[in-house]
Amino acid sequence: MNHALRYLLGGLTLILIGLIIGFQLKGNMRGMSGAPVAEGVGKLEDALFFIEDNYVEQPDHAQLVENAIKGMLDGLDPHSFYIPASEMQVMEEQLEGGFDGIGVQFNIVDDTIYVEMPLPGGPSIELGIQSGDRIIEVDGDPVAGIGISNEDVLKKLKGEKGSEVKLTILRRGYKDLLQFTVIRDRIPIYSIEYSYLIDETTGYIKITRFAENTYQEFREALLDLKEQGMQNLVLDLRGNPGGYMNIANKIADEFLRSGELIVSTIGRTASSKQEYFATSSIGAFEHGPLIILIDYNSASASEIVAGAVQDHDRGLIVGVRSFGKGLVQIPKKFDDNSAMRLVISKYYTPSGRCIQKPYDQGEEAYDAEIQHRFESGEIFDESKVEFPDSLTFKTTSGRKVYGGGGIYPDAFVAYDTTGNSKYFTDLRINDLFRLFSFDYVDKRPDLVNRYPTPEAFVKQFVMTPEVVNAFTRFAAQKGVPFVQADYQASRFYIDNRVKAFIGRHLFNNDDAFYPVLLQTDNQLSEALHLIPVAAELEGSGKLNLALKE
Repeated sequence: MNHALRYLLGGLTLILIGLIIGFQLKGNMRGMSGAPVAEGVGKLEDALFFIEDNYVEQPDHAQLVENAIKGMLDGLDPHSFYIPASEMQVMEEQLEGGFDGIGVQFNIVDDTIYVEMPLPGGPSIELGIQSGDRIIEVDGDPVAGIGISNEDVLKKLKGEKGSEVKLTILRRGYKDLLQFTVIRDRIPIYSIEYSYLIDETTGYIKITRFAENTYQEFREALLDLKEQGMQNLVLDLRGNPGGYMNIANKIADEFLRSGELIVSTIGRTASSKQEYFATSSIGAFEHGPLIILIDYNSASASEIVAGAVQDHDRGLIVGVRSFGKGLVQIPKKFDDNSAMRLVISKYYTPSGRCIQKPYDQGEEAYDAEIQHRFESGEIFDESKVEFPDSLTFKTTSGRKVYGGGGIYPDAFVAYDTTGNSKYFTDLRINDLFRLFSFDYVDKRPDLVNRYPTPEAFVKQFVMTPEVVNAFTRFAAQKGVPFVQADYQASRFYIDNRVKAFIGRHLFNNDDAFYPVLLQTDNQLSEALHLIPVAAELEGSGKLNLALKE
């Protein structure tokens, strides 16, 4: 498992504990932790001095200590780990929900920095910097045509809040270069990727992480959709690796009645054994058809929400089995800003299911478990799924649900792979949908007059043969030649993505992006057909998949 995913899976609760390590404390340790710990520290001390006195080259003392901590944690479980100081900032930004910078999402196209989108809440959008702007200079230094990398761009644009950076920008439709002085500020990282009304009564909310601001964002999106007339909700937790447990509890609380158990934790120490209950007497969406979408990358906090909703028969879980990460970690920060996260307990759903999948076969087998699901066919074929009878549990109404790791959906819906082709894959990995949208919109300034609103674009823009030909020629020029048979196999998906990215670039936001892109999402489409099933489940506790529209 890569470290970035593990860090996200690990950010669950922030309870500080003391890690007693340090050779200068050896004398006190005997009284505090007993002889075994003291003897272990003595052995580490002997090893350190032996290396210092005899190694062929001068050892790096700090690295020796880091290696020792890594070694101790590696043998425990898959989710206890060490975080070097150099990587702490990125991890904290993901969970704390922000960073300091100018607030743009950028892309490098033909050795030029393109502003893909100014980020909401950032200083660039307030100054009028737009999607499609090309950054030519930063603080007077040329940045176009010099082979600049993504890392170089980040170094130039990110910086301390309150500091300023001067940008020289080339904008389509303007002959002269534009000058902007941007005062860097705190840029929020939003957890709600998108929310909107799919139809007059059905809302959709996509949560990408459970960070500090996630609950507030979720609450605002939920209330906004209700004001627009939402009666049914699809909550998309696919690909969500988790985050803070308390945030997951708050979101689950919006769906459950006061006093209903959300999750419990059980560990070796008394303090690690906890139960968390819904507390609000009136949640924002305690009643109404609810569907939660999950997949094999939905983990940790995502599984807490899905498990609580499923066990109380509050909503319908749709998709494929979730990741299976149910270990509670607490952090310990060191003086050099490095840290470790240590597992202290496991999560259990209200019915008693342990969310954590087994890891007793070692880290290599654990990391390969998702790949095994693909190889066995479980991801695509429900008949390939096997559950031991000893790991069955009952929901509030008495429905059978399964343990053994992860949350298994009430309605199994695999990803649709019928439209896959090598040509489609090559277009995606070469980022050609995004790149073409810049080229297409830049050359057609009349588009904004023809489609004055995102809604008009979604309804009226048509993928004509002229648009398709323009795209395939562009792709061929970028090194991906047209393949007729592959295009026909993937046409629905290719045309949809071309339109979606044109809409995003035209309006500088996602209002003409996700409503188009999600039209090819077969799991979401199936979820919409299952709304009557979710309504029946909430009302009676009975799962009747035959009720779907």
